[in-house]
Amino acid sequence: MKIVHIKRAAAAVVSLTVLLAASACSSGGAPASNTDEGSGGGGGDSGYTFAMITHEVPGDTFWDRIRAGAEQAATDTGSTLKYSADPEASKQAVLIQGAIDSKVDGIATTLVTPDALIPTVKKAVEAGIPVDSFNSGTNFYQEAGSLAHFSSDEKLAGQQAGEKAKADGATKILCTIQQTGSVALEDRCAGVKSAFPNTENIQVNGQDDSAVTSAIQAKLAQDKDINWIITLGAAQALDALKAKEAVGSDVKIGTFDLNKEAAEAVQAGELQFCIDQQPYLQGYLAVTQLYLYKKNGNILGGGQPSLTGPSFVDKTNVDAILPFINQNTR
Repeated sequence: MKIVHIKRAAAAVVSLTVLLAASACSSGGAPASNTDEGSGGGGGDSGYTFAMITHEVPGDTFWDRIRAGAEQAATDTGSTLKYSADPEASKQAVLIQGAIDSKVDGIATTLVTPDALIPTVKKAVEAGIPVDSFNSGTNFYQEAGSLAHFSSDEKLAGQQAGEKAKADGATKILCTIQQTGSVALEDRCAGVKSAFPNTENIQVNGQDDSAVTSAIQAKLAQDKDINWIITLGAAQALDALKAKEAVGSDVKIGTFDLNKEAAEAVQAGELQFCIDQQPYLQGYLAVTQLYLYKKNGNILGGGQPSLTGPSFVDKTNVDAILPFINQNTR
């Protein structure tokens, strides 16, 4: 079933050009704006305004690629994109309500903390505003009334990470969680633990890199049995490298997600792997789905979750992927 969903996502991407060409004008226009308002572009002027609302933590470059994909989709469909974010669930819900009040044509949102967000998402659906979801909340998007969902399989990725660590000699794994209440992050560590039971979770403050480093450093100093760390974000992987150096440990580190520095650390042999969920693709598909639904009633994946990952980036393939990371498209 996982392979079917991945193939479905790939087929959807291949067919987007045909669908967009049939749905929109081919006249040129201004490139997508980097401002919160965004602008229409290569798809002509569809007249649609879409809101994208995420749980982005300021400074986390992962979200730059989500937004870049969304802005490119707005350009390709000639739509206006309004992007906003807040890592606090209650404030993210307020942003969703603001999009409802402004009567946008569609909303794309993450569902990182479903209990706090679903009631407001349902208000959008009840108001006749189509909603799709992405990145977080695979098990909750249908309850929210989302048309479609674009994400990685988080638990499967965690299982595969645990298996890789086990094959590489893990005796005890430390799994770091950088945002309280995130169902996606909990699923990642649950997947690691299902593949490698001797896994311990640690909660860290993902909004403070120095605090992450200090927490991991203290744990490594206190528990000498830990010989593997799996972090759930690229920024935290870099923090873990600092902690490892400070303690003088030979612990191995793998991480979820990619950024330039993490990919370069893989090249250098400092990180064992990064797990890629293709955030650019998630942002692109989420906005494109709203356009296609408004224009033609199309739903990518037939309403089933369309998977954009997981895939592993390690020394065998990082050289081929790094150029796309540098372009902010991977």
